[in-house]
Amino acid sequence: MQEATSKEKVLKKVRKALIQKTKNPYPNLDYDSKIYSASDESLDILFAEEFTKVSGQFVYCENGEEFIQLISSLTKEREWNNFHAVDKQIMDYLDKGNIKYTNDEAGLLNSEVGITLCEFLSARTGSIIISSKQLSGRRLSVFPPVHIVVAYSSQLVFDIKDALSGIKNKYGENIPSMISAITGPSRSADIEKTLVMGAHGPKEVFVFLIDDTINN
Repeated sequence: MQEATSKEKVLKKVRKALIQKTKNPYPNLDYDSKIYSASDESLDILFAEEFTKVSGQFVYCENGEEFIQLISSLTKEREWNNFHAVDKQIMDYLDKGNIKYTNDEAGLLNSEVGITLCEFLSARTGSIIISSKQLSGRRLSVFPPVHIVVAYSSQLVFDIKDALSGIKNKYGENIPSMISAITGPSRSADIEKTLVMGAHGPKEVFVFLIDDTINN
């Protein structure tokens, strides 16, 4: 009988492990307690600090009207012409600001600015949490060279774990097939450690945070 190959030996050990399960040597490990201590700073300030550290651009808005004014000014300053949006809430804002946009497939392929909502903002990591359940889907946040996120103060949470819990509460058993954390613009480094921005997605990421926790 020929000696078993290395691959067969490994597979035999895997089969044996699946049949004869080992008892958990650490049954009392705490998986629920938070690892990171809450910050003394407010979540919006903490998010802004962490987000700008990773080259994100943060803009605070007291209300929706101020967002319209600021996005209109930025559009003129940057001379943006090709916006793409699919969320009604965002399209209403753009209409009020007289900003032209597309919401069809051809428009997406030619867009220079994609503007979306988000699920949550993780303050500790400065991350934007998005999912495939959003109307913007999987592509709008990565295809255009500029990604603008419209978020609300009520969407701020301390950590990604809190965001995931919020998504679970929101969707129940129908969890999105994709949940992603965007932490700043896309970047990559070559073998010489030269940083390249926008290698796999947007070169610039903006977050406009609209305060919905006060009476406007």
